[in-house]
Amino acid sequence: MKPTTVRRQMLYTTSMHMTSKHLAAHLSDDLRAKYHQSAARVVEGDSVKVLRGEFKGIEGKVTHVSAERRGIAIEGIKREKLKGGNVDIYIHPSNVMITALNLGDKWRQNRLEGQKPKTSKQKPVDNQKETRPKEEHKNVEKEQSTEKNAEKTEQKPKQKETKAAEKIEKTEKQSPKTKKSDK
Repeated sequence: MKPTTVRRQMLYTTSMHMTSKHLAAHLSDDLRAKYHQSAARVVEGDSVKVLRGEFKGIEGKVTHVSAERRGIAIEGIKREKLKGGNVDIYIHPSNVMITALNLGDKWRQNRLEGQKPKTSKQKPVDNQKETRPKEEHKNVEKEQSTEKNAEKTEQKPKQKETKAAEKIEKTEKQSPKTKKSDK
């Protein structure tokens, strides 16, 4: 599936620190089970296996990671120049799988080991609440709902009573004026 024009423009104008975050690759099944993580950023010294492209099946260590070129250079994958000499070929990290991690960096090691497996949340058991039979629980819920309904109906007349009291006060204020005019 080809990316849209908007996606291409976004990738073209992305800043270097954001481009660097896109340089992540999938972990092998062993590493995925060990670290409970599906992907990690590729770092120099990681061992990777190429999964797609011209160099499919080749394994090697990462020699250079380039955010500018949006790729990684792998040991053993080079191309000869016309004038002689070899040049590294940069492969996008989405086309490789990490088979061994370089854990020389303590921050990276702590970050990987700090991931916990995602488990289903268990409901906390409340020791304070008494366990009631289902029938009693249903009766209590019905009583509570009827009490709430009664409170709501009681509030409505109170509002009407206050409005009525205000009307009476207004008429009382007006009534002395009418009495003077009657005299």
